[in-house]
Amino acid sequence: MPTAEDPQQRPADDPFEGLVLDEEFIRAARTKEPSGRTRMLAARWKDSPPVDPGGRRSVNDGPKPKRRFGRKPKPVDPWGNVRRRPKRNWQTPVFVVLAVGVAIAAINIEDLRNWNAARRGTDSTGAPARAVPTVGPETAKPSAAPPPVDDNQPTVAHPWAGSPAEGWPAGPDAIVLPPATAVGVFDEEDVTAQLKLVKDFLVAANLDPAVIAAGRPEAALALLDRKPRERAETALDHPSVEHEGTSLFSRFNLRDAIPATDTVKVQGRMTFEGDGEKGVLVHTDYTFVYALRPGTGAAPVPGSTAAPATWTARTVVRRLITVRFANPKAFQVDPKKINFHDTNSSAGNSACDVYDGFYHPQFAQLAIGTSPEPSRTGPTTDPYDRSGDLRQGGGCGTVSRS
Repeated sequence: MPTAEDPQQRPADDPFEGLVLDEEFIRAARTKEPSGRTRMLAARWKDSPPVDPGGRRSVNDGPKPKRRFGRKPKPVDPWGNVRRRPKRNWQTPVFVVLAVGVAIAAINIEDLRNWNAARRGTDSTGAPARAVPTVGPETAKPSAAPPPVDDNQPTVAHPWAGSPAEGWPAGPDAIVLPPATAVGVFDEEDVTAQLKLVKDFLVAANLDPAVIAAGRPEAALALLDRKPRERAETALDHPSVEHEGTSLFSRFNLRDAIPATDTVKVQGRMTFEGDGEKGVLVHTDYTFVYALRPGTGAAPVPGSTAAPATWTARTVVRRLITVRFANPKAFQVDPKKINFHDTNSSAGNSACDVYDGFYHPQFAQLAIGTSPEPSRTGPTTDPYDRSGDLRQGGGCGTVSRS
């Protein structure tokens, strides 16, 4: 009897003729039967859709809720409960910052007081601060000393606090040349060159930052004639009571004092007159004020407490120098070099009886000293008083302000 599997018994129009149920046929099938687990979950979730435990959204969650004011959504745990955010401990950082601020203020209490006074427009005692008037270079001899100013502690940031020099001009521009005229054998052009030569010497000897910081004043020495240069070099190389370098040059030993700023306050005037057939006399009277801080070798005074390193002191140097430009036809001189007719100087706030070619400021208000100070037997003077002549002799005195 023939069977259904016998190919010879199939009808001629059989649609499955030539069909092979291999792997390629299965992969090409358009409809696939879902697995048993898939059918089970579909039946379970038909009435109660599942909740996403990871916070991720599905198509069944509906539209995503909008954030209010940019706030982040609250986190949830795997069961959908809102997690509590841990409380931030903000007190500890605040306490640390306050403690550091109090420590810094305790170390620099005087600077803090001066800063607050400057901010409020008062002096260190709380009284209203008086503005220091701005003045220009002198045109004539003053009749009195500058008025008192608030006695504020100078610092590196404010080196001129408590000084009349705060309103003074500074640097080379403070040395103003008088109008030149013909004098004797020199015409107006000659006198103009002579006045400029004197100014160049004053600048090189007293305003050059390298010279002030213990450098050798080569530029100033180059402007001197042969004999005055020899005497100046002797005073620098072999200082003594008779020949001392600070008689012409402003220099500080960096072990004792370091310039707190390159700015030097200057006040004074320059004049000239004829000297008969001898030539021209150029008179200069200038006060130079230097702001300084303790040097690398400054040691505390026994029994005292060192003050903040930001505090400073000032040394006030007044120089009266007269330069003679002699007639080169009558005298053996170089008309383009300087010859001194007279020199005189004084220094307020510098150690007494020290002759080594440097000024030695005393940081008394800082309770710091560079060397033991000898007893001062001379009178008390105001180094800013330019109304009188320089004191001659009388021992080592003290200054009323610096």
